[in-house]
Amino acid sequence: MKRLVATVTAAAALGGLGLVGAQPALAHGHDHGRPASYALAGDPEGSRFEGIGADERRGTFYVSEVTGGEIHRGDVRDGRTEEWLPEGADGRTTARGITVDRAGNVYVAGGPNGLTGDRPDLWVYSPEGELLAALRVPADEAFLNDVAIGPDGAAYVTDSNDPRVYRVAEGVDGWEAEVWADATGTVERREGFNLGGIVLSPDRSAFVVAQGNTGDLWRFGLDGSVRAIDTGDANLVNADGLVRQGDRLTVVRNFDHAVATLRLSADGSRARLVREQATDPAKVFTTAKELRGRVLFVESEFGDGPATPPYQVTTDPFAR
Repeated sequence: MKRLVATVTAAAALGGLGLVGAQPALAHGHDHGRPASYALAGDPEGSRFEGIGADERRGTFYVSEVTGGEIHRGDVRDGRTEEWLPEGADGRTTARGITVDRAGNVYVAGGPNGLTGDRPDLWVYSPEGELLAALRVPADEAFLNDVAIGPDGAAYVTDSNDPRVYRVAEGVDGWEAEVWADATGTVERREGFNLGGIVLSPDRSAFVVAQGNTGDLWRFGLDGSVRAIDTGDANLVNADGLVRQGDRLTVVRNFDHAVATLRLSADGSRARLVREQATDPAKVFTTAKELRGRVLFVESEFGDGPATPPYQVTTDPFAR
């Protein structure tokens, strides 16, 4: 199996981070005075936010932007956010999924960033914003979508073009990206976005991965097995982001304007629909992450027409 070793470059500059947005109204009850939403600094001419990563230990979150690739950072206690990494930094012209490991390192998936020229497919940053690695994966036409941390502490990244999952970790020769699982022959590549959201099963024996264009969920076992998850009669077409809290699986169905809640078996082999809730029909939500007991949803501004501010992350995406 071919491995590519990252070239570590200079530390990313953090100057000029500006706080944006007024404090929103405070939520009540379990929110303990924390904001109900978080304002994102965006381009007045149009920004489209997508991924979110959560650092439970530090109480911070990171949000990616598609049209330029900048990364924004917020704190659960403050309704304002800052631009943490600027547009175009380290060869990044777009950014998709994000996750954070126990050390606070931030992994950013680049979507189709690497399809043109020799630009990286993904990046790893320290909590201070230092670039630790800029990587290309050993595959043609990769579209790196979402990221999750495995039981071994490595990051696992889905591919929306081909049925592959990549593993990213620091080895003896530096940071490396390799094909961890190739489900060709089991997961059929279809037109549109294939593999996307990824979370660990409750017993941590497998990854649960969404295939948005078909509405299927797939179990990628740590033993190398790949098989369809039995989801009963649940409609999960346009499944995008996944959030697991115990045995509860939240599925964000972006363009269907819905959030589905399922009960997941311990090993991730079965899931049963508990309920489906409509989200605000005027907005598209791409993904979400749990942070300090709440689920934070990204308002993406995807869809027809230009993206317009205000841009935000919210704890309440549901229709009224």
